[in-house]
Amino acid sequence: MTKEKIDPHALEKYRIAVGVVFIGLILFFGLLATNLKADEIKFQFKSPSFSGIGQSAHYLTVESQEYTRKEQLRADLKALEEQRKRDAENSVVSRFTRNLESRIFAQISRQIVEQLFGENPQTTGSFTLFDNIISWSSDGTYITLTIYNTLDETTTEITIPIGDFGFGS
Repeated sequence: MTKEKIDPHALEKYRIAVGVVFIGLILFFGLLATNLKADEIKFQFKSPSFSGIGQSAHYLTVESQEYTRKEQLRADLKALEEQRKRDAENSVVSRFTRNLESRIFAQISRQIVEQLFGENPQTTGSFTLFDNIISWSSDGTYITLTIYNTLDETTTEITIPIGDFGFGS
């Protein structure tokens, strides 16, 4: 017979494995031996709308959430409308129109000032702008600007005092 040598590390691993299995079995049977208790299953509604417990607070919370959501939607719609207006005002056509109107009004204003206060001042004058007849007259103290709309036949009259344009001395 030959004697085989037993590896001491293998023997130690075997002893540890047996110890772990033994401890596991003890714990398993210990859990089985504990006294288990059970109770009757009782049905209860979780929603306060059905159970009545905390019903008022539940309704107030729901109402608050609905109100907050509606207000948020209103604010979002208002923001979208304002954004749409800003986009429309900043379009190329809109900017061109404002620029053109500004230049036309400046040109008309310059021409009226030259006719009233230029080298050869005139006391009266008029011109037509679309459906409006714009006329002015000066008596040396006041300038009267009259705008007559030919469509609805209305007249607007503006009186401007000439002497009050000076700065205080």
